[in-house]
Amino acid sequence: QVQLVESGGGSVQAGGSLRLSCAASIYAYSSYCMAWFRQAPGKEREGVAHIYSDGSNTYYADSVKGRFTISQDNAKNTLYLQMNSLKPDDTAMYYCAARFWTFCPPLSSTNFHYWGQGTQVTVSS
Repeated sequence: QVQLVESGGGSVQAGGSLRLSCAASIYAYSSYCMAWFRQAPGKEREGVAHIYSDGSNTYYADSVKGRFTISQDNAKNTLYLQMNSLKPDDTAMYYCAARFWTFCPPLSSTNFHYWGQGTQVTVSS
């Protein structure tokens, strides 16, 4: 069973930065895809970014491209999302997700099998 635990959320002003972390038990395996999703109140869950287990195949949603960076530290069993130049529209619950596969699938919530509980990010104007 894969366990994912997010941390690092909080409240910041527009233009600020946050770094989310996801402690994951999946790093004992070799072929998987890790991703970040977010969900704002009243909206569907949206894919933010993904990264393959060997660090290749990173992908970003257009809404965060150039501002967010996904990375992972296999030695620390941790996935990160560095978020810079935050906007009020980035306000959401952020979720870490994972699936075992030989590549990263399209960034849709239905393509990921394991989920964390989420961490709240609030950006004020």
